[in-house]
Amino acid sequence: MKRLFQLSAFVIFVLCGCGPEKPKPNIEQWKSEIVQVEKDFNAMAQSEGLANAFHHYAASDGVIRRKNKVVQGKSAIKDWYLQDMRPNETLQWTPTFVEVSNSGDLAYTYGDYIFKSVDSTGAIKENTGIFHTVWRRQTNGEWKFVWD
Repeated sequence: MKRLFQLSAFVIFVLCGCGPEKPKPNIEQWKSEIVQVEKDFNAMAQSEGLANAFHHYAASDGVIRRKNKVVQGKSAIKDWYLQDMRPNETLQWTPTFVEVSNSGDLAYTYGDYIFKSVDSTGAIKENTGIFHTVWRRQTNGEWKFVWD
């Protein structure tokens, strides 16, 4: 009878999911990482230019959609920016929302951007909008974008 009780207790223990607690995902830490990556990405864009920043933060299979075309791969993304950007054009952005998967390997952000250019008369033109970026954690732990 004692053995039956012990066996029953064990079965109930297993079926109830009791036991060692699974580690909780560290969502807030991962969100902070993504916010910092976005800030660093934006800072690099200001200091080293968009081509270098997008090349640095793109995953090897990263994709951007520009002018209704998909540009895929780090080198193609850098080439697109080198060919398309004009002097005195800048892009700045700030994420306003971040979500990270429970597994901590995917995330997405969106927020506000400001694109500034100087026209032929010297007037500064500003376009504003919303950006959306999908991030994937790389095997070395770094976050790189796979969609922008």
